[in-house]
Amino acid sequence: MTEQKQNASQEQMKTTLDGATRRAEALIKNPRKRNKLLDAAGKVASSGKYALQLSGITEKTKTLIRMVRSTANREYLDTPWQTIVLISAALIYFVSPFDALADFLPLIGFVDDAAIITALFASISKDVEKFTAWETTKAAPDTASISSAEPE
Repeated sequence: MTEQKQNASQEQMKTTLDGATRRAEALIKNPRKRNKLLDAAGKVASSGKYALQLSGITEKTKTLIRMVRSTANREYLDTPWQTIVLISAALIYFVSPFDALADFLPLIGFVDDAAIITALFASISKDVEKFTAWETTKAAPDTASISSAEPE
């Protein structure tokens, strides 16, 4: 590839990414659209129709959905805004039936979706680890209040 073509390709990718980021930011700020996206992503991730192709990313996708919901509901506030935007952009791509490899193509339609989710998950791994640790502590019973409620 010539340098001129490579530069044009990089500029096109930057323009596409900037557009996706703007759309994701607008979507996050609209509760109805945000919830519609998160519900659609959850359905795709849980779909038995593509279980074999999605088996490696189903739990990752569900974790990302929970991160956005918890942040939007102001339950968990330690996720950086840029991380939420990146997750939302990836979920938009994930639910879109017409992406780089159309999802209706048997066996290969979810390869690009899996690659996007996996790459995103790796790039925000520290945010994901903090979130899942928070979820674990939130789900754990409060042992101090349990022991103080016991008769002496």
